[in-house]
Amino acid sequence: MNVKIYTDGAARGNPGPGGHGTIVQYVDSTGKLHEREFSGGCPQTTNNRMELMAAIVGLEALNRPCAVILFSDSKYLVDAFNRNWIALWQQKGWKKSDNKPVKNIDLWQRLLAAAAPHQINYIWVKGHDGHPLNERCDSLATAAADAIAPHPG
Repeated sequence: MNVKIYTDGAARGNPGPGGHGTIVQYVDSTGKLHEREFSGGCPQTTNNRMELMAAIVGLEALNRPCAVILFSDSKYLVDAFNRNWIALWQQKGWKKSDNKPVKNIDLWQRLLAAAAPHQINYIWVKGHDGHPLNERCDSLATAAADAIAPHPG
């Protein structure tokens, strides 16, 4: 099955309250488009963690191996795979080229597990540039972050 996953993450402060938004789309054998939206938040997080969570949630929603195109405005996420950083980090015991520990190892490992059954093409899209599904994911992510953020009283 061919699937498209659109993702975005947001944080109000970095760290601060954050949210993630994901849209999963596929076309069934009759040609009907199916679409599911996911969002969630965390009271104390970073934008990068929420970008990773958005991808994780989309991949974990799949119940069989798929050919996936995953769209993200996070260079952190997309470059980790397209520039082979993640394989190098693993080879070095989750250390970067400067021998400092990779941040967010827990989420990178969860993402790798979620990605394992699938063939994934990671595509970077420019954020806040009018791409309708990226904008929708941004709305889901910021709404989730705002739902957690303290509101002035």
